Amino acid sequence: MENALWDRLSVEVRREVDRLVSAGRNVHAMALIREHAGLPTPHLHDCLDVVDQRFNVLRHGPTSS
Repeated sequence: MENALWDRLSVEVRREVDRLVSAGRNVHAMALIREHAGLPTPHLHDCLDVVDQRFNVLRHGPTSS
């Protein structure tokens, strides 16, 4: 998945985001992203984009585009 915000997160945070997204806890996943992405703090819209992308990857698997 190509996303600059996702790339800013540690492997541990990425795993937790995936766990939260898989459990349908998207708001918690977005909060975790904002908390751990560092500065500048990402906008909520950017966090939502990451959560949407992770949902699609987790549901359908990675795509080659």
